[in-house]
Amino acid sequence: MNSDFSEINCPVDATLRLIGGKYKALLLWHLKSGALRHGELHRLVPRATPKMLTQQLRELEADKLIKREVFPVVPPKVEYSLTELGGSLEPLLAAMYDWGAGYMKDRGLKISCSMNK
Repeated sequence: MNSDFSEINCPVDATLRLIGGKYKALLLWHLKSGALRHGELHRLVPRATPKMLTQQLRELEADKLIKREVFPVVPPKVEYSLTELGGSLEPLLAAMYDWGAGYMKDRGLKISCSMNK
């Protein structure tokens, strides 16, 4: 995707363009613990179709929030990990988790997602 920021004048808009994809925040959250392969990410975010997961990963890579490393082995091995820029989002993601958990608790909703603090 490599977000076009030429007409952006709002920091919140800039942030949402980078992490506002359907599964991007979840992917970033899971990668904060270390490198993961496509299959591992799919197990952690099972509602994402393989095509959507690949698209979201490509956009995060284009925006330099994650890096994709291909290992020259058979069968091919690919791992995704956070870049320094992607890692800098951890406090923001934690704050979003905390806010959402409080919101759900206040409404008697059960947290049952793959995001664990």
